[in-house]
Amino acid sequence: MLKKILLAVAIALPMFGASAQTTLKIGVVDTDALIQAMPETQEAQKKLADNSKKYEDEYARLQEEMKRMYDELANMKDDELPAIKERKTREFQDYQTKVQNFLQSADQDMQRQQQELMAPISQKIKDAVESVGKEGGFSMIENYTPQLLLYYASPVVDITPQVKAKLGIK
Repeated sequence: MLKKILLAVAIALPMFGASAQTTLKIGVVDTDALIQAMPETQEAQKKLADNSKKYEDEYARLQEEMKRMYDELANMKDDELPAIKERKTREFQDYQTKVQNFLQSADQDMQRQQQELMAPISQKIKDAVESVGKEGGFSMIENYTPQLLLYYASPVVDITPQVKAKLGIK
């Protein structure tokens, strides 16, 4: 008896699944292309590049000072007083630590800046995708990532052009 019920359910399930698939409308959107096409992205990238250049210039100055300190330490005479050698060695080591801390701080700041600058762009895209999704009656919209996508066909619709239009980009 249980086998007959399970067999009936197994036969009926695909029919229910088929009817559910006919009402499902799926879209894909290439958010990477949208991000690259937005003028705000170019502005954000320019600001990040400018700030990165400032950090690189400061790092170069720090490196020059560290090289000067190293050369001074390396060129000390053998008969230099031990207290002076120790002080210069300690100063050099402290300076190395300062340079490493600077690099970590600069990296964290650049990551924070990127997140802050890209957040409004991502939100703008998300809002446009949601609007196109509601207008088009989509059940689901996925990010189109060619490297990860194995296959797609009808009824999946690429809505990237509609989202671009909604954002006012070509």
